[in-house]
Parts: sequence; structure tokens; C-alpha cells
Amino acid sequence: MKSIFKPALLSLLVLSACSADDKTDATQTDQFSATKQDAIAFVKEAEEVITKDYEYINQTAWVQANFVTSDTNALMARASEQMTKTGVELALKAKQFNDVEVDFDTRRKLEIIKMGLVLPAPESADKVKELAEITSNLDATYAKGCDEYGECFNLGELSTIIADPEATHEEKRSAWIKWRTVSPQMRKSYQRMVEIANEGSKELGFADTGALWRSKYDMPADAFAEDMDRVWNQVKPLYESLQCHVRARLNSKYGDEVVALDQPIPAHLLGNMWAQGWSNIFEDVAPVTDVQSTDLTKVLADKGLKEIDMVKTAENFFTSLGFEPLPETFWERSLFVEPTDHTVQCHASAWDVSTTDYRIKMCIKKNAEDFVVIHHELGHNFYQRAYNLKQPMLYRGSANDGFHEAIGDTIALSINDTYLKEIGLIDQVSDESGDLPYLMRTALDKVAFLPFGLLVDKWRWGVFSGEIPADQYNKGWWDLRTKYQGIQAPVARNENDFDPGAKYHVPGNTPYSRYFLAHILQFQFHRALCDAAGYEGPLHRCSIYGNKEVGAKLNAMLEMGMSKPWQEALQTMTGSDQLDATAILDYFAPLKVWLDEQNKNRSCGW
Repeated sequence: MKSIFKPALLSLLVLSACSADDKTDATQTDQFSATKQDAIAFVKEAEEVITKDYEYINQTAWVQANFVTSDTNALMARASEQMTKTGVELALKAKQFNDVEVDFDTRRKLEIIKMGLVLPAPESADKVKELAEITSNLDATYAKGCDEYGECFNLGELSTIIADPEATHEEKRSAWIKWRTVSPQMRKSYQRMVEIANEGSKELGFADTGALWRSKYDMPADAFAEDMDRVWNQVKPLYESLQCHVRARLNSKYGDEVVALDQPIPAHLLGNMWAQGWSNIFEDVAPVTDVQSTDLTKVLADKGLKEIDMVKTAENFFTSLGFEPLPETFWERSLFVEPTDHTVQCHASAWDVSTTDYRIKMCIKKNAEDFVVIHHELGHNFYQRAYNLKQPMLYRGSANDGFHEAIGDTIALSINDTYLKEIGLIDQVSDESGDLPYLMRTALDKVAFLPFGLLVDKWRWGVFSGEIPADQYNKGWWDLRTKYQGIQAPVARNENDFDPGAKYHVPGNTPYSRYFLAHILQFQFHRALCDAAGYEGPLHRCSIYGNKEVGAKLNAMLEMGMSKPWQEALQTMTGSDQLDATAILDYFAPLKVWLDEQNKNRSCGW
């Protein structure tokens, strides 16, 4: 579930080419003595430039996503090129104020402008063009899904084989290998991209591009990396217990020759092409219980809820917390049902087209999964509206890039039997003794993801810094996957391979730490809000539905946007300015007890 929220035109994933004139202008800006007044004037001008095109860019993106044709794709490409060109120009102008003493807000906005670039190019027209071509080609190579010999593969079909509990381990391994033939041809281009982006990052004042990425978190770059490890170590024992149990169950299914009890788990057996989430192997590892859990999909069918009813129910969750209803245009302009007469991007997403225009785009299915997803997506909309109404353009975004997803998922954690009974969808909450399967399924999704969410950027930070040299790209990748996840490749890999490139976010240059942060923050938020509600009981059974005091506490953080360091936003919500993964341990406490009992006579670790 990826929400599309655009706090500014500076949320750039790729870099389009600038003309030689752009380079000349940027160079000239460094030739005068910048002052505080110049910095203030520049920031004001930048916000005006961004505001002018904000609605147009979002409207163009909306049309392209809802009417997918060659024409709308071309229109969006042109709009994106102009957007990225604007971002480059503003970032290069912002760096002239690096050494100018200014007030807090001016400095914060200058840094937001500079760090809006994910891959900054150096002040060379040729290298700007080269970088744009490389990033475009990397993205296209992944999208085509073809190997160097021209044989193409369908990721969806291969992923279905990986997820199929009836497929043999040989079939799964074959699917795993096939997808990784699309990425070796990316390797040379990726190396060159790293070299150019590092040049651009150094010109902006950063040690390398990885340092630029880590510097977006209101703390020194190295301190952020250390904090990520600290939080991971809090939750690591729970992950290790889960990994041990999963390995033992897979060993029972496939045998010692396929899954050895003293080795990392082969990556192709975990139900996901990248082994980042394991919920597709739930039936292989699930606890057995006699208690019948709620079948929400059946409940929705029995109640006769239509797609629009599901969205109205989700809106009611937020209004029960004291939030104002969504504007009428939300209902007029959103997409709820997949059209039959044209092609749309069905991936669920939340949009703030303007400061008064909020929408979701989703091809809703009347099932439990989409019921939860709708609540998640509306979480983005209510976050967007909260900061849009309070903050200037450059502060219209989440406190850090993990907060937006975390808010949506925090709301989703309240979609449980307690909530379903409150709104009249079920008559009675199931007995706690039947909660273990629910907790296991959730852990396979969320706990299993954590080490992967951490290591993707750890690999890239190492690549950008040179700690992982170009001739060890693949070794560095698998060293991290084994260290953090306890998994291994199902067949021998070498430096002719480029397995990181088989995950979209790597050739697509999408920073990944945000997903790790979101998985930590959502439980920290959930616990804090449940505490504020005076809830006493198992954390996984808490729902904040109907509590306006909790809603006020939530809104106080949402409306801050990016105006303060994320630590201050976190403190507003939780009372602490530190990330804390112990809420995950609290949430899954009953499962941890069960896992430890199952693992009692097993040899865990790898």
C-alpha cells in the first residue's frame, strides 16, 4: 500500500536533465555574498514557485493514474520533467546559504529544499544529463523484466509461484532465479550512477549520497544509523524466535536437504519474492486453536456492505475521534470501484490534490483486507488535511518519511474485534484464546519485515560510502541478508549477479528506511494512544474508536507537519522523543510466549 502524498514539488525520485543555461545560472549564484535577508527572500520565492504548480502537477498525476494511456503517460512525463528541473534549480540556489546564519524556520526550509533531491547531480550539464539517462534506463530495465538475452518474465506470475503453498520447492527456486536474471545488466549503470550522485552530494555539502539521505532525519547522519541499530536490537529477540519457529516448520515440510536446521532459511521458501514478508506461508507455521476467529470478509457480505459503505465506515472512525468529515469533493472525485471501460492504476493511494481537495484511488474488493486498507488510506487523507490547513507549503508533509505510513498503519491496528463490535458488524468479541493465529499472521507481515526494512538502505549506504566496493555489491547484499534476516540464497551467487537490483526500490532509487521507521512507529503510536484512552488489557485488542480525547492528541501531532524536528512530533504523541520498539514486544507478547514454548528443544540462531 503506497500512498501518494506530495508535500512539495521537491519530493523527487529521479533527476531530469537541465540545460547548460541552468548550470550557468547556478554557478553565478555562488558569486555574491549571501545574507540573511537574501535567504529569507529566496525561501519565500521558492514556496511561491512550488505553490504555483502544486495543484497542476497533482491533477496531471491523478488523470494519468486514472486514465492510463500513452497520451496521459506523455503528459505526466513532461510535467515530471518540469517538476524535477524546478527542484534542481532550487536546491542548487539553496546551497549558497549553507554558511549564512539565519532563523530556525529559514534554515529548516533551506534544508528541506536541498534534501528534496534523492540523487543530486553535480554542476555539470553533461553529468546531469547522464544521471537522468541512467535513472530512466534503470527504471525501464526493471519494468521490462527481461534478461540480457531478451527473455522476459512476468513478476506477478513468478510471485504467484513463490506464494503458492502447493508449488514444489524446485518450482519456487526456478521462479526466484528467473526474476534475478533481470538485474545483472543494471550493475554497470548503477555503479556509474553512484559515482555521479556522490559528486552532486559532495557539492551540496554531504560526505556522500548515503549521508545526504540520513541527514533528513533531524540528527547527524551517523547518529541516525546508530539509532536504527539500537531500535532493531530491541525487537531482534522476537524476530529470532519467529525465524527459529518458521525454519523448523519449513524443515518439517521440505526436509533436511532443503531446509537445514543449523543454516539460514533459503529465501525462495518464505512466500515472497524478496522474503520481506512471510504471511503467504501462514498455513505452514500457524498455531492451532479450537476458537473460531472472526471472518470479516463473510461479515461484510452478510451485512451487504457496498464499496462506498466501507469507505463511509472508515470515515466514521475518524469523525468518532473528533475529526471533521471529509469534503463533499472527496466523494465526488475519488475512485472506489475499478472501471470497466478504461485502464487505471488500481494500487491503493491517498491524494491531496490541493489544500481542500482530498481523494483516494482504490479498486475496492469487498473483503477484510480492503476494509483495513481503506482505514489506512484515509489515515493519510486526514494527516494531509491536518498539516495543509496549518502549515506553509514547505512544511506540508509528515514529520519524517516514516510517519505517514505509520499513521495509516496505526489506525489499521485498531481494526479488530473490539472495533467491529462497537460499530455493530459483529455481536460478540471472540475469546482471547483464539488470538494466536491473528498475532502470528500479523507478525509474519510486520515483524518479519523489520530486518529487510533495515538492510536495504544499509546496503546502499555502504555502496555510497565505498564500504561495499563495486566488485562486492552482491556479496555485501547477501552478507547483510544473512546477518539480519537469517536467510540465504537458494543457489550460489557471485559478482556476475546483481540481486539488489531485483527489488524495485534499488533501481528506482526510493529510500527504504521510511518503511522500517513506519513499522516501529505504528506500534509506538498505538500503545501511546491506547494509554491515553485509559485502555487496560492486551495491546492487540485495543481500539481507539470513539475517543475524542485521543483524537485531539493525534491531531496535535498531525497538524505539526514538517514544521518541527520529528522528535518533537513524536513527543507530542507519545511523551518521548526516542524511537521505542518495546511496543512491538508488548503487542506480540502472547505470541512470544507461544514461540518460546515451541522453540524449547530447538537450536535457534544461524
